[in-house]
Amino acid sequence: MTLSFRSLRVEAVVLRHTDFGEADRLITLYSRELGKVRAVAKGVRKITSRKAGHLELFTRVKLQLARSRDLFVITQAEAVDIYPALRQDLTLTGYAAYALELLDRFVPDEEVASPSLFHLLTETLSRLARRPWPWLTLRYYEMRLLDLLGFRPQLMECTNCHQAVQPEDQFFSPSLGGVICRRCGQGLPGLWPISMQALKYLRHFQRSDYLTALRARPTSAAQRELEAIMQGYFQFLLERRLHTPDFLRQIRGG
Repeated sequence: MTLSFRSLRVEAVVLRHTDFGEADRLITLYSRELGKVRAVAKGVRKITSRKAGHLELFTRVKLQLARSRDLFVITQAEAVDIYPALRQDLTLTGYAAYALELLDRFVPDEEVASPSLFHLLTETLSRLARRPWPWLTLRYYEMRLLDLLGFRPQLMECTNCHQAVQPEDQFFSPSLGGVICRRCGQGLPGLWPISMQALKYLRHFQRSDYLTALRARPTSAAQRELEAIMQGYFQFLLERRLHTPDFLRQIRGG
């Protein structure tokens, strides 16, 4: 991506940061205008820094970026929303970190910007902070994220024989990207069993808007199954293990 400007105003979410030099931080951002970028916040680790409080994880922030030879430099930062509820509840912190990790892992630096991805991320952080049902908020986020990234799973017909699946327990194929009927599933490797109840809820999340999705009431067993399938599918696509699911299991007591 070729960028000719010297300075630009953007709105972004802070995905992660690492110490950089003696007093700086390297901030990874997902912005509406540029997609995912990395920028240096100079002097932000000093006690006197005015930018530090505006560049914490999860923060939605307006930034002035200057282009240096190798990296952007953050010259101004103004928080739009710090989502305080996400910092006060450890489980919500874990949920928000999971949403950020998925986006961070999938999207390369300076990929073509996607306002839809930015909107999905900020809407999800707002929904988590309002706490109507954070578990369901994440499952809805996962399904919309797959759509926007081009990995929408096929849930209505068998991805092998392309026949409509019957109302019974089936299989899920991460490599084929969708459900496999019982007949085809007898001879294919690498399949995961999926109950009809879990498949019903995945379909519901895929075809519903957020308010409609909130009507779902899966049992505890179905929730565990859905979470395992979705996280397993993401890890298969990424070809690497996600860190935040383990953290969530620890704070929820397994």
